[in-house]
Formats: sequence, structure tokens, C-alpha cells
Amino acid sequence: MNTPMTTGSEEFNFFELTLFEGANNWKAYLQNRLNPFLKGRVLEVGAGIGGTTAAIYNNNVKEWVCLEPCPNLFKQLSEKVKSIPKNNSIRPICGVINDLPSAEKFDTILYIDVLEHIKDDHNEIAMAVSRLSQNGHLIILSPAFMFLFSPFDSAVGHFRRYNKDDLRKQANIAGLEECYIHYLDSVGFFASLGNKLLLKNDSPGKMQIHIWDHYMVRLSRWIDRLFGYSFGRSILGVWQLKK
Repeated sequence: MNTPMTTGSEEFNFFELTLFEGANNWKAYLQNRLNPFLKGRVLEVGAGIGGTTAAIYNNNVKEWVCLEPCPNLFKQLSEKVKSIPKNNSIRPICGVINDLPSAEKFDTILYIDVLEHIKDDHNEIAMAVSRLSQNGHLIILSPAFMFLFSPFDSAVGHFRRYNKDDLRKQANIAGLEECYIHYLDSVGFFASLGNKLLLKNDSPGKMQIHIWDHYMVRLSRWIDRLFGYSFGRSILGVWQLKK
């Protein structure tokens, strides 16, 4: 994130991270989608408390840099990293992307549920692209569709949700070529829409997260393919730097 968050937003962000930390089926789905790109030098921007790192890290990575600007979250991230098997290649850093040396390059840069927290998302993407190696990949996962924006989004510090046109506009940077943009979690889309229109809950409870992760995500993995990744609760974009 561009700047360290205030204490209040840290608390909300911690709530969001812990709420979804046990979403093992969702993270396994992400790991399956991202694994082909997780090699060489990887930069994970906004790594939070390390839940995603632990779920998608693999041994093909030469070095995995975890950036997290919030000191309280960074402390938990540092502890989480220690529990990951064969973690010698993981390097946690408390800071933002501009704190890294400009000459430092990465084969893959990840924004996993992070870009929606950043006010100037286009500038953030431009900074990330400047740190990509030749033929390196930029990967962005974010909440999809502004009409699903809810009080929960506001509470956890989201500025926006994205559709395909939004992401394409922000990633319109010289040399960056789109590999694909897919929507994920089609069943979760209808659950979010139902909550928006009917339940109107400010935030999901643990039981809702359990039902979503254990039943809806498993069904989504099949339905997403069936409908060509044409709609979903989340959006996943992959770009490659070619100059």
C-alpha cells in the first residue's frame, strides 16, 4: 500500500485478514491458478500476516520478498514466515514498493487483495512494472464489480472493486501485455449479491466464511470453468512485461 495505514484501518485490515486466513479451499484454488508464475524472484506486495504467503509459496522460488507497511501486521508476518517449511528463501520487509532499490527486479509481482486498498492504483502498478524483469509477470487479484461494494468494503479500507475494463485501464502501461483477466468464484458472486440486496450484513461471520469456503468455492472451481470465467466475486489479471 502506498502509505502505512492508520491504527483504525490496521484494526479493520487485521480483521479482514484473520477472517479469511482459514479459507483453505479458496487459497488452494488461488495456488492452482498462480503456481505456473511462482518461480525465480517473487515480490508479494501487502503480504499482511502471511496467510496467503504460506498457502501459495513453493520451492521453485529462488527468493520471495514479502512487503508489508504496517508494523503490527509485519510482526505477525515475520512470525508466520518462520512456520513455512523451507522458508530460507522468504525475506519479509516492512515497507512499500518505493522502499526497495530501484535496480531490484522480480520475475513475478503479486497484489493479492491489495490494490483495492491503494488510492492511486495506476501509479502503484507503474511502480511495480518498473521493478519487473524482462518477461516478468504482474498478477492482481481483487474484489470484482462496484455494484457489489458493501459497508464491509468500506470498513476494511477498500476504495473500489474492479471489472475487466477497470483493470485494463489501470494496467495500460508501455510494454505490459495482458495474458488474461478472469473472474473467479461464480457461486460467491451470487452470495455477495444476496447479502448486498437482502441480508445487508456489515461483515460476514465465521460460519458464513466456513460455508463459502467449504461448499461454494468447491462448486465455483467447476462452474467458473464451465462459464469461461465470465463472472465471479473476485477478478484475477495476469500481465507480462515485453519490451
